[in-house]
Amino acid sequence: MPTAPRPTAPAIAPPPSAAPSLTERRKAATELEIARAAAALFAERGSAVTADDIARAAGVALRTFYRYFRTKEDAVAPLLAVGVRQWLAELRRLAGEADGRSVRDVLERTARQALTPSDERAAEALRWTRGLLRVMRDDPALRSVWHRVHHDSEEALIPVLAEVTDGGPLEVRLAAAAANTAMRVAVETWASADDGADARAEDPAELVARGMRALTAGLPGLDRRRV
Repeated sequence: MPTAPRPTAPAIAPPPSAAPSLTERRKAATELEIARAAAALFAERGSAVTADDIARAAGVALRTFYRYFRTKEDAVAPLLAVGVRQWLAELRRLAGEADGRSVRDVLERTARQALTPSDERAAEALRWTRGLLRVMRDDPALRSVWHRVHHDSEEALIPVLAEVTDGGPLEVRLAAAAANTAMRVAVETWASADDGADARAEDPAELVARGMRALTAGLPGLDRRRV
């Protein structure tokens, strides 16, 4: 165990200036594997999980665990950030395209896409996120990680939206806050709902689309067309 805690890194990194190196890709892969192990254990056992439990489940030494994460709760941040990272990456990609859609449409489309799993691994990550959110109701430390992930995502949204909207700093921050809140509340609503026969009614992609339309209605700059 380290002699002093490391400062907590942002859950959502700023856009890279160059392609990540092999070392960076390996680090990210290791972080995500540890995060998956942590999520599965927290969903199963709640706050009784220890850092040693997570390290063993991930197949790494405890020293290695603490090289990546300051606390056991921090270990879930990379998994919680997966959908947000995908959303931001797609927004950045579309920011430079001229396709005739409004910024509002692009926000909704990319948010919906981020919450629609493209493969079984992505679907599993979303299920683990749901399990974590249910555990968080009784675990303030885990809730703190969740809110930090979304604080970082909101900050990362600001420069992206500043490039594609006509608003000033206040309007851009309001748009980022609204879009990020729609994403967060949609996932939380989906996670808190009881499993029922009508699965579509609680589909997170549908919930985020409804939330995005409701929270961004009337915000200036989002109706700008990408022409």
